[in-house]
Amino acid sequence: MRHFLTLKDFTPTELQQLMFRAIELKQIQKNGEIFEPLKNKTLAMIFEKSSTRTRISFEIGMTQLGGHALFLSSKDTQLGRGEPIEDSAKVISSMADGIMIRTFGHNIVESFAKNSSVPIINALTDDYHPCQLLADMQTYQENRGSIQGKTVVWIGDGNNMCHSYINAATQYDFKLRIAVPEGYDPNQQLLKENADQVKIVRNSMEAATNADLIVTDVWASMGQEKEQKKRAKDFANYQINSRLMQQANKDALFMHCLPAHRGEEISAELMNSKNTIIWQEAENRLHAQKALLEFLLA
Repeated sequence: MRHFLTLKDFTPTELQQLMFRAIELKQIQKNGEIFEPLKNKTLAMIFEKSSTRTRISFEIGMTQLGGHALFLSSKDTQLGRGEPIEDSAKVISSMADGIMIRTFGHNIVESFAKNSSVPIINALTDDYHPCQLLADMQTYQENRGSIQGKTVVWIGDGNNMCHSYINAATQYDFKLRIAVPEGYDPNQQLLKENADQVKIVRNSMEAATNADLIVTDVWASMGQEKEQKKRAKDFANYQINSRLMQQANKDALFMHCLPAHRGEEISAELMNSKNTIIWQEAENRLHAQKALLEFLLA
């Protein structure tokens, strides 16, 4: 039995295999073929944070693979009334074939994994968002080929997406520059562990120079809404726009995990520019996660 809590739970070889399998499953779906390796399997989906892409992609993905997805809100279950995580993990895993969790503290998914008899999938915590990286790496592969040896630039907050990009730099073997204002750095231990692949560059224009891929996220993540005004001021020089993209390589791509705040972390005109592949990136959540589900549950 395997869990998927961060990218480090899989080997680089396994991640490559997963990516190419996602591309195959995408083509199978586009061809209208029926492929149901998860017939009669059920994925329990626990949501403590709101979601659009995560819920849709996992639920549709399970349906297309012949299985069933069960939506569980903390407001409507005993989790929301203080039942210990260990107890919930044991009970839910005794009935479901897999458990997907979108929550706040990363310790919650770790605790579930320790007490579960079925695979646990981290669909987002405050520290990591590995499922998004599966989609991002697939999207780059489809448009530019291997990301190995390329230069990727993260611009914005040192948040869960940034942390997963740090892990990805080592697992997929690319160089990562992180442009972030002081006071918003990613986890220092994570930076230290991946120092050969990752470095901090304070100036966003400098960081974007000769980049192959530029990635960002909202400046204030879920739970940080009260900091919105302060963050807008602190991140004013960290917007992805046409001027910044001109610093990158001519064929550089841009990604955003969505939802996007036009006029903040990304300029409005860039959302539909020729360098933007965010809509393909969003769709690939479905295909990448289908490959993950097949790997863990089939």
